[in-house]
Amino acid sequence: MQAQLKEKNDIKIFILYLMRNIGYPLDFANINDIVVQDGVVNYFDFAECFAELIETGNVSESEDENGEKLYSVTEQGKHVSDNLQSELFMMIREKSLKSALRLLDFKKRGSQIKCKSRPQADGSYLLDCSIIESKVEVMKLTLKVDNKKQLDRMVYNFDQRPESVYKGFMAVLTGEVDYLID
Repeated sequence: MQAQLKEKNDIKIFILYLMRNIGYPLDFANINDIVVQDGVVNYFDFAECFAELIETGNVSESEDENGEKLYSVTEQGKHVSDNLQSELFMMIREKSLKSALRLLDFKKRGSQIKCKSRPQADGSYLLDCSIIESKVEVMKLTLKVDNKKQLDRMVYNFDQRPESVYKGFMAVLTGEVDYLID
């Protein structure tokens, strides 16, 4: 996990930076996902700072044809982002933007996720998780899980962040995260 931003101004600049570089309006859920997914900002700080960005006119709200609220960086917000972004660590910004683009791409591709559990006679569970893209199963995983609490956490994490689970398995299998293996 990267270092977490604590200062409100840094968090606001971080939000503006990601939104500006995505380049198109997003709903609240997607903005939340891209901002908090790498652990740089927690949900509560995000929600508070995002509301302040709207209040101060750095982010504007609009509606799409279905009445869903979408948010964009205003000209003022672009100015703030451009002039103050040097205060953020370059590595945090770039890694988080890369993660954000990957998450949004995952959602745009219409990736489907499936996650089912099966209780076993010994009190454990089998958890089946898969990701399907364009009718092709790109990941299929079955795990034996010892208890219901662990199972519920795994199901929740897979449902909320399947792209991170996929990325993690790919990193482990390709040896890009040797620290987990040692």
